[in-house]
Parts: sequence; structure tokens; C-alpha cells
Amino acid sequence: MDLDLILHNLFSPPILFFLGGLLAVAVRSDLEIPRDVAKFLSLFLLFSIGLKGGMELGHGGDFAVMIKPLIFAVLLAVLVPLYTFVILKRKLDVYNAGAVAATYGSVSAVTFVTAVSFLEGADIAYGGHMIAALAIMESPAIIVGVILIGRFSGAVQKGNRMRKVLHEAFTNGSVFIILLSLVIGLVIADDQYEAVAPFSENLFKGILTLFMLDMGLLAGKRISGLRTKGGFLVLFGILVPFFNAGVTMLLCPLFGISLGNAFLLTILAASASYIAVPAAMRMAVPKANPGIYVPLSLGITFPINIIVGIPVYYMILQYLYA
Repeated sequence: MDLDLILHNLFSPPILFFLGGLLAVAVRSDLEIPRDVAKFLSLFLLFSIGLKGGMELGHGGDFAVMIKPLIFAVLLAVLVPLYTFVILKRKLDVYNAGAVAATYGSVSAVTFVTAVSFLEGADIAYGGHMIAALAIMESPAIIVGVILIGRFSGAVQKGNRMRKVLHEAFTNGSVFIILLSLVIGLVIADDQYEAVAPFSENLFKGILTLFMLDMGLLAGKRISGLRTKGGFLVLFGILVPFFNAGVTMLLCPLFGISLGNAFLLTILAASASYIAVPAAMRMAVPKANPGIYVPLSLGITFPINIIVGIPVYYMILQYLYA
């Protein structure tokens, strides 16, 4: 294992500020980033990466190269909540099992953005269509989770309420902004993109670093919600992402997916949602406890992925592709 790579990631400004946010909570500092500011930071990151991804898509490419990762992404979003629901139902009620399963079938845009920053720092190419993979993985897992809860609880959501759930799944702010930016990046000319690049690209790492501070503060506050739930959920939040990542890393070379795209697919497979799924589940499954699925994804899986997962997954893939 390349210790230098892990240390380089660990001592990068975004990770250090994330750890600083955890420390601030631990020592009970009153440090806080206003919610409106945090929302702006999140929108900026999604806007920036979506716009750049659209530009890359606009330059064209091999359809066969692009379609394989996208199909792989959709399969992950459907299959992960199915198998995790079976595991979770042994320890949790149907409502919480479905909510957690949807959380782990969906994705973390911030983890993806951090991984993109890592690839760019290592000068590793990736396809703009991977932004589309991020966007399309949000909704299927939510839908599968709701269907599973309805099937096993005997309370299938129908009518207007189900339409509202589907609407939330597809128009959630994080999904909408990245799809909008992707489409705009796809249709504008190169010189038009260059006019906004000083804003969208030059500020990217600074905005990411400040956003990671806010994520550290939020994770530190939410992780306490798992204290009463025992070690099962903590182990789930650690082992399931590693398992998903491992399967993805083994399959990507067999499907001829490039190193950079395989790395981003691995990150998507290993991540868990803490934005889109909670927003949808509050409406669809009010009986599910946000004190379980939010701190699990944000307090356990998210920090493990960005601190350890990103460099370790990359090193394993380098070995597999060698």
C-alpha cells in the first residue's frame, strides 16, 4: 500500500478542514457556517462539475465507451438497495430498513466531487459522461426503497402521494442543478464556457475546502444519533461500502471501463446519500427515523470514503489495471 498517497490525501486542505470541523464539534466550539452559505457552497460545486461534464460530453466520444458505465451505474442503483434491504430487515423494521437501503443505493455528490478533485490532482483522465452517472443514480434507489417498504409493510404508496415522491426523487435540488448544468455545458460553445471558467474552475478547490469544513461540523453533530443503535449499523456503514467498491473494482476491468471512469464508479458504489434520500424519505416514509439513516451515511460512510477510501480504491485499481 502506498503510504505517501494516503498521506497526500489525508493532508490535503479539504480533508484537513473536514477533520477540523469534527474537532470543532468535539471541543464544543460555536463555529458554524450559516445554512444559506452552506447551500450556496453545495450548489456551486454541483454547478461547476455539471458544467464541466457537459462540456466534455459536448466534445463527443465513443458511444460504446460512454454507455457501459451508465448502464453499470443504473444497475448499482437498483441492486444495492435490494440486497442491503435483505440484510437490514434482520435488525431493523421495514421502514428503517428500506430508508437505509435507499440511502446506500443512492450516492453522495460531495464524495464524487472530492474524488474528481483527486483525479485532477493526479492528472488522470475521466469521461464527462460520469457526471451523468452521478445524476441518474440518485432516483432509482429512492424508488426501489419506497417499493420495498410498500411491498413488505403492506402499505403500498398510491395515487397523489406516490406521484409526489417520484417528483421529489427526480427534481430534488441536487439532482436538478447537476442535470441543468450538464445540459447547459453540453449545448454552449467552448468560448462561452471559457467566459465562466474563471468562476467555475478557479474557485473550485477553495469552495470545496470550505464546504468540507461544514461537512465536518455536520457529521460531528449527526453521528451521536447512532449511539443507541448498537454496533450493527456502524459495521454496516463500514463494510457495505467496501463490499460495493470491491465488486465494482473487480468488474470494471472486465467491461473495458477506463481507469478514471472505474475509479469514479467505485466511489459512487461506495458512497451513500445524505441529501436526496432524506428529502424524499421524509415525504414518502414518515415512519422511518432520520436519526438512523442520516448519521449513518454522513457520520460513518462519508468520512471513511474521503479519508481512506479514495486513495485506497485508487491504488487497488492501479494494481488491477496494471
